Amino acid sequence: MKSLSLAAMAAAMLLAGCASLAPDYERPALPVSGDWPSGPAYGQPASPQAPGAADIAWQQFIVDDKLRRLVAMALENNRDLRVAALNIDLARAQYRIQRADMFPSVGISGSAASQRLPADLSASGEAGASRQYSAGVGMSAYELDLFGRVRSLKDEALQRYLATQASRNTVQISLVAELAHAYLALGADQERLQLAARTLENRKKSYALTRRSHELGAASMLALRQAQTLVESARVDVAQFTSQIAQDRNALVLLAGGGIPEELLPASQSDDKVTLAQLGAGLPSEVLQRRPDVQQAERLLRAANANIGAARAAFFPRISLTASAGTTSSALSGLFAGGSGFWSFMPQLDLPIFEGGRNRANLEASEVERDIALAQYEKAIQSAFTEVADGLAQRGTLDEQLSAQVALVDAWADNHVLSEARFRSGVDSYLNVLDAQRSLYAAQQDLITLRLAKNSNHVTLYKALGGGWNDAPASQAR
Repeated sequence: MKSLSLAAMAAAMLLAGCASLAPDYERPALPVSGDWPSGPAYGQPASPQAPGAADIAWQQFIVDDKLRRLVAMALENNRDLRVAALNIDLARAQYRIQRADMFPSVGISGSAASQRLPADLSASGEAGASRQYSAGVGMSAYELDLFGRVRSLKDEALQRYLATQASRNTVQISLVAELAHAYLALGADQERLQLAARTLENRKKSYALTRRSHELGAASMLALRQAQTLVESARVDVAQFTSQIAQDRNALVLLAGGGIPEELLPASQSDDKVTLAQLGAGLPSEVLQRRPDVQQAERLLRAANANIGAARAAFFPRISLTASAGTTSSALSGLFAGGSGFWSFMPQLDLPIFEGGRNRANLEASEVERDIALAQYEKAIQSAFTEVADGLAQRGTLDEQLSAQVALVDAWADNHVLSEARFRSGVDSYLNVLDAQRSLYAAQQDLITLRLAKNSNHVTLYKALGGGWNDAPASQAR
């Protein structure tokens, strides 16, 4: 008896696993150019020896030890990254649940029943009690996957699981980049505060001299008020940058996921000493298809494609098997005695004839979802291409902008010195000195901003080029 049941189970498993009705998947062509943009804005391409961002782990890209320790803290404590990792665990569990439907669910059962019937209901015409004991093994409602419905649902769950892994990698790269941006911004604001504080002290001294000259009749009231406006303007900047530094620290604490020791905070931008300055762009076809966010979009496209197979299979018959075998007796002592065995085998066929258009609507919906996923995949590639192109365009002109800004600062510094000399010689008015002070300070602030833009551009390109994707954890799916 049991051998017959086991044979039925084996036959069911052999019949299962037929080909899926899902469309054959082909990776769509890239909806962007095969080369990065070129022209005056992009400057000279990076050296062929420059390493590709995808092959550089964040530990190699970040060369500043303080920032490296902050990133390690963030990867351990950041809540967004923690949620992304938990989403992987959830998707993995959901995939395994769906995969379990491909195998029969076999279990052991035992039962005991007692019943007393009155005489008028008893077959013997006498009142009495009856008992029944049984024990057996069986499976229930196991679907023979003749048309790949269960396999298609399993494939969909697998692709969604892999998409969550890619999403987690995207979150990690974004976290590293955001932390580096915040670190550099704090360093730049520290420099701005230091410049504003020095400027305030110098303007206070200048204001004191102007007030003394005004008292002696050598300077006009207009010159005195102009000097005062520069002092108050510097005071505003000191207060503003003090507040901004506090906000920068708060942003770092949020990204790091906890308190940050004071010794890990930057005092300046440390140009070219925070991250690697040179990164190779590679070819768009290599870079874009390996970015984690693009991989995530493609996994979701594959999942939608697999779901079409399940929708198509709904038009065909579904065969499910329920079988059991064991032993039964009216006495517990005779449960395993000879001749007490039993078996049952109950196949069930469901053939859709009239569903009110439900199956066709489900198929149309799955096809539309596939088209949506395709559009989102193409949009992800186009967005990634634009991010890289923008980063390359900025990199191509930043050196020239910095060179010009440094020359502008030097020119205004010389202008300031000459204006003061002309004023002391009585050749020029003090208003020209004040104007030179104002212009020099603005040029120095702009120089800090441009240096921040260059340093941040390294980070932006690392992220846009899918930095460190080769260092991403491998899939644990089975």
